Amino acid sequence: MFEENGAILTVENLTIRFSRYEKGLRKTDLVVINGLDVSVGYSELVAVVGSSGSGKSLLAHTLLGILPSNCGASGAIKFMGEVLDKEKIAQLRGKQIVLVPQSVTYLDPLKKVGPQVRNDRNDQASLEAQEKLFDYYGLKRETAQLYPFELSGGMARRVLLSAAMMETPKLIIADEPTPGLHLSAAKKAMRHFRDFADEGNGVLLITHDLELALEVADKIAVFYAGTTVEVAPVKDFQSADTLRHPYTKALWHALPQNGFQTYPGTQPYAGDDLKGCPFAQRCQTVSEACQGPIPSRPIRGGLVRCHLAT
Repeated sequence: MFEENGAILTVENLTIRFSRYEKGLRKTDLVVINGLDVSVGYSELVAVVGSSGSGKSLLAHTLLGILPSNCGASGAIKFMGEVLDKEKIAQLRGKQIVLVPQSVTYLDPLKKVGPQVRNDRNDQASLEAQEKLFDYYGLKRETAQLYPFELSGGMARRVLLSAAMMETPKLIIADEPTPGLHLSAAKKAMRHFRDFADEGNGVLLITHDLELALEVADKIAVFYAGTTVEVAPVKDFQSADTLRHPYTKALWHALPQNGFQTYPGTQPYAGDDLKGCPFAQRCQTVSEACQGPIPSRPIRGGLVRCHLAT
């Protein structure tokens, strides 16, 4: 589906299932992501947007190999053209692929934040790099001597950003990195991600903040109910008419500058018996064809999972 030449990351047909027990000893599989596709090219920042429960954070955990033991994933994940398995992901994690996590609980509560940012390196180059990052994110240098419980929520997020930028990765996965940050700090973090991508690297930015993403991203991948419904260049978000999927158009109309318009209905829950398009029960242009398989297809420089898109 995706053109692999020039791609740092390619995810195709990702499906994730959780094993669970119902009514005693009956084991069932709960499909939470189904047929999800996304790619990140060199010098590209891709923002993944969608409502809570659409599969955004699960994608990040899959790419880092940190899914729980009762969870299975299938599909193809390639990093710089190489198919990834658990062993290869473990080798790349924290080195070539780094995570800026959603939760500040990723910080070790029993360890000062300076050594955590430096990954326990105490050479002069590491110390200077940490100080430079703290200066960039508005953290006082004495912050390095604090424990996580002594930080505000915004400070903790900036420490996590510093830790990710300390390494020399090829791909950053930023999972909701800006909640709790002042707008100026959030925009500074976005600029840092943009600069990192422009140096020939890749960024997968998982966010609820579509407005902020549109300022820095090259393209937007829209998730709904555990799948990719559209991937569009940022320029297409200048108008609803240049977007392809009804859900993406609904997101556009919900932006403050576009009238804060709400859309009737709710996203289906994982485990609902869905056939065809997961948005069909809310779509105002639904047809009989929407009840069957709907592959992703290229249209006008983007990708869409909709029979009616033109």
